[in-house]
Amino acid sequence: MSILVGRETRLVVQGITGREGEFHTRQMVEYGTPVVAGVTPNKGGQTAVDGRVPVFDTVAEAVAATGANTSCIYVPAAGAPDAVLEAVGAGIGTIFCITEGVPALDMLKVVEVVREAGARLIGPNCPGATSPGRAKVGIIPGSIHREGRVGVVSRSGTLTYEAVQAMTDAGLGQSTCVGIGGDPIIGTTFLDVLKLFAEDDETEAIVLIGEIGGSAEEEAAAWAADHLNGVPMAAFIAGRTAPEGKRMGHAGAIISGGSGTAADKIAALEAAGIRVADSPTELPTILRTAGFRG
Repeated sequence: MSILVGRETRLVVQGITGREGEFHTRQMVEYGTPVVAGVTPNKGGQTAVDGRVPVFDTVAEAVAATGANTSCIYVPAAGAPDAVLEAVGAGIGTIFCITEGVPALDMLKVVEVVREAGARLIGPNCPGATSPGRAKVGIIPGSIHREGRVGVVSRSGTLTYEAVQAMTDAGLGQSTCVGIGGDPIIGTTFLDVLKLFAEDDETEAIVLIGEIGGSAEEEAAAWAADHLNGVPMAAFIAGRTAPEGKRMGHAGAIISGGSGTAADKIAALEAAGIRVADSPTELPTILRTAGFRG
C-alpha cells in the first residue's frame, strides 16, 4: 500500500485552467495519476490537458460526476482558503494545497474546519506527494523517484528533490514521498506523516527533512523514540547558519526567541536515535549504516 496517494486516488484539480494548474496537471496525467476532473468557476463544460480532463464549475459537481476523492489546489493565495473549504464541503477526504503566500490567520480557521470534517489537508505551500509507480499529486518531479520502501517526509520542496534523487541514485527506492509545506500553519505535520508510515507495511525506513523554525521536528523525534524503535531512520535539518529573527525562504523558517534552531532539532533527533546528515546526499549512507538494505 501507500499513504495519501496511490492507485485508489481519483484527483480533481482546482484551478486547472490556470498556467500552473494546466502545466502540473499535464505532468500528473503523464505520470499515470488518475486525474478525473478539474474545477474553474464559469468554465464548466470545457476540457483541459488536450481534452483529457473534464472541467466543472464547482468541486461538488466534479465529485458527483466522477467520484473524485482527492483534490490538488493551484488557486492564488487570496482564493486558496475558500478552495480548501469548498473541497471539504464537497466531501473530499485528502486535499493538497500547493499555493504559497496564504495568510496564516486564514489558515488557522481553515485547518480547524478540515479537522472537524475528518478530512486531511497537506499544505499550504507544499510540493505534494508521490507514491512511485502509482500516483503523483502536486509539483514533485516524477522522474527522480524509484519504487521502494523508504518513506520520505519534508518541509522543503527542493531539498526533497535532492534527497530523493540521492536515494534513487544509490538504489534506494521510496514508498511515498510527502512534502508537508513550510508555512507556520499547515494541515499535516511531521508527526502525522510518521504515524501513517508506521502503519504502512511497505515503508521499512524513513527519511525526515526539516528546517529551522517551530518545534515540529522535536515533537516528531519524541514520538519516534517511543514508537519507531528498530525502524532505520535518517534526517537532515536545513538552516544551521541562519541568523536569529531573519526568515529564511519559508514563512515558518525563522528562529525566534532562541527557539527553533537547527541545533535544537538536531539534538532532539539524535537523542531519539536518529542520525542527522550533514548533507542530503549522505542520507542513503546513513540508512544503510542503520541496517536498511532496500
